[in-house]
Amino acid sequence: MVAEEMTRKRVVDEVSGWLRVFDDSTVDRTWTGPSEALFLMNPVQPFDTPRDGVTLHDIPGHPSLRLYLPESSCKPLPILLHFHGGGFCISHFSWFMYHQFYSRLAAAVPAAVVSVELPLAPEHRMPSAADACFAALLRLRRLARRPDGSDPAERLLRGAADFSRVFLIGDSSGGNLVHLVAAWAGEEDSGFWSPLRVAGGIPLQPGFVRSTRSRSELELQADSVFFTLDMLDKLLALGLPQGATKDHPFTCPMGDAAPPLEKVRLPPFLVAVAERDLIRDTNLEYCEAMKEAGKEVEVLVSGGVSHSFYLNKFAVDNDPTTAKRTEELIVAIKDFVGRH
Repeated sequence: MVAEEMTRKRVVDEVSGWLRVFDDSTVDRTWTGPSEALFLMNPVQPFDTPRDGVTLHDIPGHPSLRLYLPESSCKPLPILLHFHGGGFCISHFSWFMYHQFYSRLAAAVPAAVVSVELPLAPEHRMPSAADACFAALLRLRRLARRPDGSDPAERLLRGAADFSRVFLIGDSSGGNLVHLVAAWAGEEDSGFWSPLRVAGGIPLQPGFVRSTRSRSELELQADSVFFTLDMLDKLLALGLPQGATKDHPFTCPMGDAAPPLEKVRLPPFLVAVAERDLIRDTNLEYCEAMKEAGKEVEVLVSGGVSHSFYLNKFAVDNDPTTAKRTEELIVAIKDFVGRH
């Protein structure tokens, strides 16, 4: 019956392998790309018995959260509040691609990693995802102020975490959300957030772009079905507010349409850039604009790898360069968190 209904619908927009939009405004996100990549999209179920040094817990609510809690006795733990990527349109915080990296990161730092379930476009265009991220930060503030939460996972987080050391971290479009939510948080004074404090931001290959193609977009070749220029263009067309271009502040915070960076209050940032990323040049432009605005910014450029390389478990396990760069990224994040 479902298959019959699908055949009666007409596809009006498509992101190859990832997403189809139908003429009745419904969306199908069934993966239709190479079958060998499907395991990266498999959801990982929560578990109370430690695996690779962490336990995994879901915290339902608005928004729902996922907690990676390391076994480490080094407590209280900093919190990494994670915003997943996907061009605002695809992916889910339970997917294996995120689990394999953020569980490893939680154990290595060590830190409590709290991942946020985000609403997806085109059903929920931006700023819906940003609103959910900000709501997650407010939810952490409520938990910091009211330690008697009824959810068992909330109590675990409250007992293990240092809410005065919250770091926003996001991959790809999640990196855009890091900048935006940090800026929104900075509009409030410390009393509004106390005892919570946003101690830093960590955008990982953020989706910062312009309407005009950068040199890296024109000259580099996509080496993966996970990130192509066609995918970038179509996802942002579906994810940004209706009628917006890539010069919108959500995707170009260093552009003329965005608030002047000099006037935006931000915590220290660590920005991770990949040498082979199609949007490398606009990532670097953002870093330079932040520095010129007097912001505290560290930049890690990972050589020989492309966009969100650390999420591809197959490459992490089988390609020595990807494995080395992933380890370097984890060490850089650990060092950054340790200093702030």
